[in-house]
Order: sequence, then structure tokens, then C-alpha cells
Amino acid sequence: MRFHPGFMLSALLFLSPLLISSQATARDGRLPNIVLIVADDLGYRELGSYGQEHIRTPQLDQLAADGMRFTQFYSGNAVCAPSRCVLMTGKHPGHAAVRDNRSTPPEGQWPIPDSEITIAELLEELGYVSGAFGKWGLGGPESTGRPMVQGFDRFFGYNCQSHAHSYYPSYLWNDEQHVALKNDPPVPGHASLPKGADPADPRSYDVFKGNDYAPERINEQAVQFVRDNKDEPFFLYYPTVIPHVALHVPDKELESYLELNWDDPPFTRANGYGYTPHFTPRAAYAAMITYMDRSIGNVLKTLDELGLTEDTVVIFSSDNGTTHLKEEVDYDFFNSVGELRGLKGSLYEGGIRVPCIVRWPGRVKAGSVSNRVAGFEDIMPTILDLVGHAENSPQEIDGISFAPTLLGEDQEPRPFLYREFSSYGGQQSVRAGDWKAVRQNMRKGNLEIELYHLARDPGEQNNVAEQHPKVVERLKKLMQEQHTPSEVFPLKPID
Repeated sequence: MRFHPGFMLSALLFLSPLLISSQATARDGRLPNIVLIVADDLGYRELGSYGQEHIRTPQLDQLAADGMRFTQFYSGNAVCAPSRCVLMTGKHPGHAAVRDNRSTPPEGQWPIPDSEITIAELLEELGYVSGAFGKWGLGGPESTGRPMVQGFDRFFGYNCQSHAHSYYPSYLWNDEQHVALKNDPPVPGHASLPKGADPADPRSYDVFKGNDYAPERINEQAVQFVRDNKDEPFFLYYPTVIPHVALHVPDKELESYLELNWDDPPFTRANGYGYTPHFTPRAAYAAMITYMDRSIGNVLKTLDELGLTEDTVVIFSSDNGTTHLKEEVDYDFFNSVGELRGLKGSLYEGGIRVPCIVRWPGRVKAGSVSNRVAGFEDIMPTILDLVGHAENSPQEIDGISFAPTLLGEDQEPRPFLYREFSSYGGQQSVRAGDWKAVRQNMRKGNLEIELYHLARDPGEQNNVAEQHPKVVERLKKLMQEQHTPSEVFPLKPID
């Protein structure tokens, strides 16, 4: 455990009013538990509480009914690893250590340096036991970024994003050891139909079905972690792999959606691109999200059974928007991002605006809705604020606590929210109030700024940069100020 100067003194001398009141409602005077759930590639409109009409998500819809739903919440970035780095460290993409997906063979992604301070490390100092269950993606098994050296006491799931492309792998990580799954052979995440197979025959797709469904094993371990630590404050980080493709889901989960008789042509991977084929991709995608919803419900039910619901802050969000792989995930059919423009990989709204739901019974007003602009970097200081230790937020982070909003207090709007992404052509964006500036195709030397007024134009269809040059200059200055060069993840042509 890393020691942070001044922590003990501040912990002893500066007990905030929020800490005192939170202890008053927590059982035995202990600090509240934290459950942080992050879906993988779940779009802004893919929950019933956010307008979804085809996919059943009763558990998360009830969570929204019992808590606060945010309408203008942003993931840390437009793809997995850099988004999760923002979440874990509280630093926006212009300051974060990991700014893109980058593999580190034989397994894992570019690691968080040892010098970075994660949410788990900060909560560890307050006496929390921390567990991560699902997909990590922030440092390979031998790196400084692996979860067991970044503040977590327990880890079960996938270390590597590429490994997580299969829901029927041969193994998962159990802390720092392999645990074998009963998939012999494992199902690949990327493969085509066998040579000579008939794409019109549903039996041709049986090769992509396994026996031991990894999300089920992960969910079992997450639930067990809650049971094992019911008598002490815990931090459960649950980055579920669903609904990221491949479209792998047990047949029994498909049945209720197959009964709907959707027009659902097979995904055959005929061009050799994408993940594994599926005979009914629309039904599979919907079934995966419903399975995720029920798995989250298992965690919430366990909190109820143990009498921990009122003592637990639950936060749900997604690491970025819906995948752009149309043949596999029909985002038009599902209206996955609604009126928004862009998908995963884009800094337009559809790539980074995501669901966010927060529940804390008796503290966060049930059925409430917030239009506050907030993002992944705000999660760290918000959690510390809610547990009464706002003073422990590192000074160098970019996050701003939205705990006052959650607790029904007045709060100044976020002054701006900055994003950058060196892939998918190279992009920058900054939102200030209802104004949003975007740069696209920077790798081609394009530095032109597009300007949108999101209150009037949430779909970012009308570029009004020429009509508002002063706003453009102000947001351009923010882009310059908020970007620090990165040797590992350069943003061309400005680095």
C-alpha cells in the first residue's frame, strides 16, 4: 500500500459533516459500501429507463426508479482502456497515462504506472476491502498496472481486452493465477463459419457455443465478494464484459427474444471482418443485455438479503457508446444512441455520452433526474465526498465531485469537460455549458473546429462555428490548455 503524505492527519482532524451524517445511517457506524458497475459498449439509449423499447432491463430500470438518472454523463473516452484509465485515476484524457487501446503481448494492455493513484488505493487507505470482477484492461499480468498492485485485494475475470472477446475462454484470472473453465476447446472471439458450412442452417453456428459462460462465473464471484465482506466497508468494482461483441450468449437466454420473431438476418462474417457469426444477432444482443441486467440484479438482491442496501452507494455506467459494427449490432433497430451522433470510437455525443444511475436509499432522491454535465473523472472525488473524505482527492486530478447534486444540494455547473482520442483519425472535444467544440481527422492535419449548441442541436448536425467565432476561440484555448503531450500516445499533429 502506498502512503500519501498528510492522509492520516487529515483523516483524524478533518471529519466533514457529510462523513458524520453518512455514518449515522450506516450499520454499526461504518463507512458506506461502494458498488461501481461499468457495462462494456452499452449505448445511451439501450436501457428501458433511457428510452429503449426492444431490450428488457428491469433491474437497471428499477435502480433508476430508486435513485438518480443522469442525462448528460460522459464516459472517460471513446474506447475501453483509456476510458477506464480516466475512471480509475480521475484524470481526463489530456492528462491520463493511458490514452488509447494498446496491446502488450502476450497478454494485456498498456499499464497504469505505479505512480498513478487509483480509486481502490484511496479507499484502501480508508479501510475498505476492494474487489474487481470482470474486464480490467489496464496492465498485463506482470505489469505495474495489474489490479492486485493497484489497490485491489481481490480480482476475478479477464486481465486482457482481447482475451475478453470470447465469453467461452479456456481460463480466467483468479487474483494472479489462472483458473480453468470447462470450455474444451475454447470458443474464439474472432472466427468464421467452418469451410463448407451452410449459413442458412442454424446448426452451422453451434461451433461458437461453449459450456462454461464466463460472465456467470464472474457474477458468482462478485456476489461471493459481497457475502465475504458484509461486515466491513467494501468497494466492489464490477466492469462487466457485456454487451461487447462477440455475440456469445447461452441458448436458453435467447428463447424469449426468439419468440418475438424479429426480422433478424444472420451475421455470417462473410467478409472475414468482425467477431464470431451468430444466426440471430438482434436476439443475441438483446439477450446479452438482459443477462447483464439480471446479473446486476443478483448483486442488488444480495445487498438486500444481507441488509446492506441502505448502507451502499451503487453507481452504474458504461465505458463508451455502442459499437460501430452494424452487421453484428444493429444500432438503428435498437435506436442505441437515440438522437445522438456517433458511435464507439467517436467523440461526437453517441460515442461518449452514456447512461449513469446512482442509488443511495434515503440520501439520493428516488426517481430523480439530473441534467448536470459530469464524467468518469468525477467518480473518484464523488465517492470520496460521499464517504466523508473529500479532502483525500489528489490535487492533480481533473474530477469534480457531484455529491452535492446527488444529495439534492445546489451546485455550480461544471465549467467544461475535455476529451481527446488519438485513434479513429485523431480527435479533440470540449464541452462548456451547451457549447461543444469538436476536431476530427487530426492525423490528416485537420485542425478546424466544429461548433455545436447541444441544447438546440443534440444530434450535432448544424456546425455553427462561423457564426460564433468568439466561442470557438474560447474553446480552442481550452483544448490547448488541457492537452499535455504524450510520448506513448501522441495526438498528431499537435504533439
